[in-house]
Amino acid sequence: MWGIKRLGLLAALVVVGLAPAAAAQAAAQPSTQDTQYLQAVHQVNLFEITAGNLAQQKGQNQQVKDLGKMFVTDHTQLDQTVKSTAQQLNVQLPADPTADQQKVLDKLNGLSGAQFDKAWVTAQLAGHVQAIQATQTEISQGSEQSVVQLAQDALPVLQAHYDALVALAQTLGVPVPQTSASGTPSPGGTTSPAPGGTESSAPGGTGTEEPAPGTTETPAPAQS
Repeated sequence: MWGIKRLGLLAALVVVGLAPAAAAQAAAQPSTQDTQYLQAVHQVNLFEITAGNLAQQKGQNQQVKDLGKMFVTDHTQLDQTVKSTAQQLNVQLPADPTADQQKVLDKLNGLSGAQFDKAWVTAQLAGHVQAIQATQTEISQGSEQSVVQLAQDALPVLQAHYDALVALAQTLGVPVPQTSASGTPSPGGTTSPAPGGTESSAPGGTGTEEPAPGTTETPAPAQS
């Protein structure tokens, strides 16, 4: 009898011990920063996958085609993690790129040859600067560990893309955004809004504006 009672008591203690932790986990909600980053980086991925496919179809320069293929692969993998993390946190993701990203895709779709190559590299430089800045902001300001970890994993991939784009831009004579002393992309040396900033040009823009990848209006300290 004692053994049965003791087992029952231990089981009860285990359940009681787990309850607070389970309740805390259920109550945890991603911050606005975390939510906006997931939404913004998802739209970046949608844009990059489409733009990468365009590069393979319409690019004249072989390096443009090769980078496009790499971007499709890398951003597809990144987006799988984004979608999985968003699902776990009950974050609703947009179904399409931002309106500004779509405008860039429409513009690229109407170009061909060397003109396409230069416009594609220009758009990709601007887009990756924005994505990198947004990712740096998430790493420094995010509160949900799974989202921060996602950003930490994404940063070296985005930086590698940017470095490859810089090298290609120099070959094609395309202007490259300025960088900070640390080498971090920082167009014009100005601060850029976080995902959800108020400026309109999204990643993949023309490079003349440096807005954030998000679509809502919640500016934050400098952050692509």
